[in-house]
Amino acid sequence: MTHHSAAPGSGRLKVLICGGGIAGQALAYWLARGGHRVTVAERFPALRATGAQVDLRGQGIDAVERMGLLDAVRSRLVDEAGVALVDGRGRKRATIMANTSGRGRQTLTSEYEIMRGDLVRLLHDATRQDVDHVFGTSVERFEQDATRVVAHFSDGSSEDFDLLVGADGQGSRIRRAVLPPGAPDPYWRVGIHMAYWFVPRIASDSNIRDTYNAPGGRMIMRRSHNPDETQVYFVLRERSAEASAVHREPVERQKQFWTDRFRDAGWQTARFLDGMRDTESFYSQEVVQVRTDTWSRGRVVLVGDAAHCASPYSGMGTSGGLVGAYVLAGELNRHGHDLPTALANYDTVLRPFVDRIQAEVKPRLLRLAMPRSRRAVDVLHAVAALACRLHVPELVARHAKEDRGGDWRLPDVPVSSGRDVP
Repeated sequence: MTHHSAAPGSGRLKVLICGGGIAGQALAYWLARGGHRVTVAERFPALRATGAQVDLRGQGIDAVERMGLLDAVRSRLVDEAGVALVDGRGRKRATIMANTSGRGRQTLTSEYEIMRGDLVRLLHDATRQDVDHVFGTSVERFEQDATRVVAHFSDGSSEDFDLLVGADGQGSRIRRAVLPPGAPDPYWRVGIHMAYWFVPRIASDSNIRDTYNAPGGRMIMRRSHNPDETQVYFVLRERSAEASAVHREPVERQKQFWTDRFRDAGWQTARFLDGMRDTESFYSQEVVQVRTDTWSRGRVVLVGDAAHCASPYSGMGTSGGLVGAYVLAGELNRHGHDLPTALANYDTVLRPFVDRIQAEVKPRLLRLAMPRSRRAVDVLHAVAALACRLHVPELVARHAKEDRGGDWRLPDVPVSSGRDVP
């Protein structure tokens, strides 16, 4: 990397983005369109085009459309027609179909379901010509002054930038360095843990997502995204130090934890645990939100999950990352010569949207959906079955005034700062 800083006062910035996930790639796209010099550093040795199924909703769909990528996304959608609650024998007790009316809000399944890897690849393809990507490299530390930020990389090299962006996910190391000493813990915990992996698909795996509740606050979901593979999700209600710590332990230890907790859960558990042993795709995490008042310090700023992870239960994590990248890039494209103003505006404009999508997550409702006793599971199924017979979910979705994120609209920001992209 032999870039030199952009001409001072030109508003054209030399930007380092740490993390090549959805928010990082989307930000790189808009900044390159604005004429900035952009480098994306990803610690993984290659593009991390892996991960589970994600959905686009509301403002996230709008953001993809403004990138001109909506047709590309449509061509790679996962066919998921709805969600079914099943009992231990696999009988469907209640089924909620996706809202494909084009009106109101999405149900549990979005009209735009896509594999995370496919979305990352699409975004990467849209940026690769105009952006430098460096793989197998992370920022170990940085220091900054009034005129620049110096990034020290894991390969021993260092380089000056005008702006450093932490797009490094909910466990962000950049955030740790940005938060002031004594700042409150940014993790808002809901007492729920999740693991997912892929197993071979079998004939009975349909395009309806199956959800199975076992006593003890345990839930298993199965959804199939292509002819050969099925995704398995184990979800657990537990507030223990062991559960919170296990996600940082070796993968073998994580698999043992999930096996111990779910061994006797019933339904297709044996099949899923068998598949877990050999899978390459295993991932385990605590369900958290990232809540912090500090999104930037000097010439360092956070974007996506690093700034405001909304948790998988918001349905807006991916959309939130795309929207945050769009807003941040818009402000930098407009005020590149005046970073403090750009970063202050980013906070002012985006904060109401983030507050809204984070408030969508209601821990009490989540716990209701993961009952501890067999009787409570039966009650949940009975209530859901009745609601579906009365078409409540469809009516609610169709007549809702707006999708998650409410009536907040993407700002109209100049894509470029009036110059042609070099």
